Amino acid sequence: MITTYHKPQTLDEALALLTQPNTVPLGGGTLLSKPTTDSVSVVDLQRLGLDSISVIGNPSTGSGQALQIGAACTLQSLLESERCPDPLKSALKLEAPLNIRNTASVAGTLVASDGRSTFTTMLLAMDAKVDIQTSKDDTRVLNIGEFILTRPSGLITSIAIPLNVKTAFEFVSKTPADKPMVCAALAQWNSGRTRLVLGGYGKTPLLAMDGAEADGLESSIHSAQAAARNAYHEAADEWASAGYRMDVAATLAKRALESLKK
Repeated sequence: MITTYHKPQTLDEALALLTQPNTVPLGGGTLLSKPTTDSVSVVDLQRLGLDSISVIGNPSTGSGQALQIGAACTLQSLLESERCPDPLKSALKLEAPLNIRNTASVAGTLVASDGRSTFTTMLLAMDAKVDIQTSKDDTRVLNIGEFILTRPSGLITSIAIPLNVKTAFEFVSKTPADKPMVCAALAQWNSGRTRLVLGGYGKTPLLAMDGAEADGLESSIHSAQAAARNAYHEAADEWASAGYRMDVAATLAKRALESLKK
């Protein structure tokens, strides 16, 4: 239950308010609007300019370019951005229905995510960077993998994803509108570095592979399939057995790699 509402005009003011007990940031409000008996104060981020999407890095060569996404940017705004990679758009459509995407913020979605989050699965594959600010003079940049594991305190101000990578996203679900029982997100850099992340199970998406691509497509597929099977060998829950997920994850890893070679 929201008992106190603040609408700061500056980031510094917001950071000061967030040091108070039982005080949390308010982005889209899709989570905080759910009924609860806990009392909480909220800090509305609406006037802080944290909803922009911009390209950062070297504009002349494209090398090292990244898409910087403001923490308060809605999922739908990101999906509609012309710079948003198509595989990430597919993941966003599965994350939530349109009405929720129009209000849910990227930071709020990340903070509340679990292993079934298609959005977080893609971010982890792309090795996204999360900017976190705890005070005026304390800003940290964390790899998303570290953020997911530690869930540090502080205000997320932006998330950055690389634009100079090839990406793919494959999934299997009971219906097109359902969250996937298994999904595979793949990112590959020009250096050959390849990250495979599996979603659809557990508390967080699982990083199945992060390393140099094997020589030849067949060898790469074999390595990715083996990594996918190993990552999901105990992935059983009420939606699917571990054996089913192992087989499907291996198939999706193969499809994702093949799609990058087209």
